[in-house]
Amino acid sequence: MKSKIFLSLLIGLASIVSANAKSVKKDSKPNVIFILTDDQQFDLLGCNGNEILKTPQFDKMADEGIRFTNAHVTSAICTPSRVSMLLSQFERKHGVNFNSGTSVSPEAWEESYPVVLKKNGYYTGYIGKNHSPVGDGGYQSGLMDKSFDYWYAGHGHLSFYPKKRHKIFKWAKNDTQVEIINEGVSDFLDKNEYRLKGALHFLDSRPEDQPFCLSICFNLPHGASTGTMKQLPTDSVIYRSLYRDKDIPLAPNYIAKKDIVTPKLPADLLRAEDRQVGYSYVDTPKDVKERYIRQMQAMTGIDGLLGKLRANLKKQGLDKNTIIIYTSDHGLFMGQQGLGGKALCYEQCTHVPMIVYNPLTSRKARGRVVDELVQTIDVAPTILSYGGIDIPKSYQGKDISGIIDASNNKVRDFLFTENMWSTQFGNPRCESVQNKEWKYIRYYKNENLSATAKIAAAKELGIKLKDMLYAVHDPDIALYRTFVEGPLNGEEVVYEELYNLKEDPQEMNNLIGNEKYTDKLEMLREQWGVLIKEARGTEKPKVVRYTADSMMEKYGVVKHE
Repeated sequence: MKSKIFLSLLIGLASIVSANAKSVKKDSKPNVIFILTDDQQFDLLGCNGNEILKTPQFDKMADEGIRFTNAHVTSAICTPSRVSMLLSQFERKHGVNFNSGTSVSPEAWEESYPVVLKKNGYYTGYIGKNHSPVGDGGYQSGLMDKSFDYWYAGHGHLSFYPKKRHKIFKWAKNDTQVEIINEGVSDFLDKNEYRLKGALHFLDSRPEDQPFCLSICFNLPHGASTGTMKQLPTDSVIYRSLYRDKDIPLAPNYIAKKDIVTPKLPADLLRAEDRQVGYSYVDTPKDVKERYIRQMQAMTGIDGLLGKLRANLKKQGLDKNTIIIYTSDHGLFMGQQGLGGKALCYEQCTHVPMIVYNPLTSRKARGRVVDELVQTIDVAPTILSYGGIDIPKSYQGKDISGIIDASNNKVRDFLFTENMWSTQFGNPRCESVQNKEWKYIRYYKNENLSATAKIAAAKELGIKLKDMLYAVHDPDIALYRTFVEGPLNGEEVVYEELYNLKEDPQEMNNLIGNEKYTDKLEMLREQWGVLIKEARGTEKPKVVRYTADSMMEKYGVVKHE
């Protein structure tokens, strides 16, 4: 009897070993899932110190992986930041923004990490929001859609209720963004057994013996999307009542609009009166608290999706060979120092959460909190490195797999960030250089036509405001190129800031005029001269024309995303 029991145990053990061997072969390439949120501030996460927001799944992944506390974007606004991640390039090199009049050329797209992965045997999927125009005709070209084996995404903003904006989501069972995206994730992971109507399947099913890379991109907790939340009876209770019984504190450096005495930046540099109306909620404590509640609700919803995702991976035996990378495309001001929106080089805009879970690393390497300087352009080369794929020479990011597995301490000593979305909405062009302690920001003259003037003219002549404010025309391409090249050609700086991030992480006290820190300032100015040249590169940007004029010529219509 005992021998039979022992034999049964041996057979059971052998089957377990066999199953594990089958799920993670020594020569198999890892699967990769890249999760990208939108407008998420660094502290909008439980494990990053938020004591109100509950994100148990992200917290658990951080405990089991690597949590970065010094991760930054390269440009703090959706399109250039997302293109930078796809191509692993600074905006100054790839040349695509809302005001650039350009989209990513087919040639440049060939070196995006999803395309490179696909060429090297990966099955690829994209779900959620795309805000990166690719090909001749930008979002209408279809080039990006067809570059993936599985596509369930909408171009431009999704809103909280995506069915109202994008036909592809029309047949989803749910109405809310996180839940619709989750349907796509389940469809992708379940070998397409669900066969979600609307999703584009360029192969009949996901091959079992082929590694995959799935990009899950949210349009949350974005200020505009959370603004469309209506707390409908059909919405999950999460989006109706969660956190509404909590006392929501304002940021210590929050300033209501009526209380602003001295603006953070000179009025002729950052023209606050031209700010997009979508950020007006920061002006009063009541409105900013309401928007903050909605952001937390959205993050709790996303946290739940992460939990379901990881449970699905485990159920299918994919968990031990699937790397999960998570970050955001930039942060967002919520009235700190009287500011709203993004598109500046302050920490509130550029500093983002980042967690990497790699089950293939040693247990000793996991569960660490790392303060090394990393950037979101590092995601692409890291993914390719994990896949054993050569990294294109066009990439400017760093492979941070060594930091993740604890074999390397750092990949850079300084970070460079930039903003070239300088438009009628009052944002100035700026660049910053920082290390772990000091940060230097420089600004250029803001001569853009005022949104207030444009709005007045549109109303007087009956022109659609969307056309007046958001249409980009051919001459704007030339203007944008001066934004890129001007600082490299000697354009004078008109304003500077210097902050000690260790002592002043909220960037309240500008030390630029303090002679005590002259050596620090000169050191950072010198680094700026080096890093801006590296960011620009030497080649012409690989872009194609994408303006209201080009769209009229091509399609006879213009769509503003």
